Amino acid sequence: MCCRPRNAPFPAPPVFLEQALMPAQTFTISQLAKEFDLTTRAIRFYEDMGLLTPERAGLQRIYSARDRARLTLTLRAKRLGLSLTEAKDILDMYDSPRDTVPQLERFLSILGAHRAQLEGQLAELQANIAEVRAHEKKGQTALARAQKAETAARPKATRPPRPAKATA
Repeated sequence: MCCRPRNAPFPAPPVFLEQALMPAQTFTISQLAKEFDLTTRAIRFYEDMGLLTPERAGLQRIYSARDRARLTLTLRAKRLGLSLTEAKDILDMYDSPRDTVPQLERFLSILGAHRAQLEGQLAELQANIAEVRAHEKKGQTALARAQKAETAARPKATRPPRPAKATA
């Protein structure tokens, strides 16, 4: 026999139980595009690359909180200059069983290679800047000489004599 009277309402479940029974937050492609300032085509491209794996409801894509997090990390990787393939490799490491040593070694390997590439580009840029500065300095010197020669070659203007002051 139950301790609740037959017509009495069930007590409200605890808050944590309600949260556990609620469906996970989902997003449409338009919502993600607006939030991240991307085109829907870009998001579909990330899906084609395997970076995102939305559920389907008919023809509509339904993105999970996991897809949103992966999109955030993909865009962060792009800002760092990583390729989408490198970003996918890093993201996929965290989907595998938690063997952190190989994951971290791979992550550090990718970052180290990328840093080396950026440092090489920086060295090239610094050399180019030094070359541009040298050409600017030569150009300024040549301009100063040309201006000086032009000034020296101009005939000096003679002033007309001043009229004599009239005396009264």
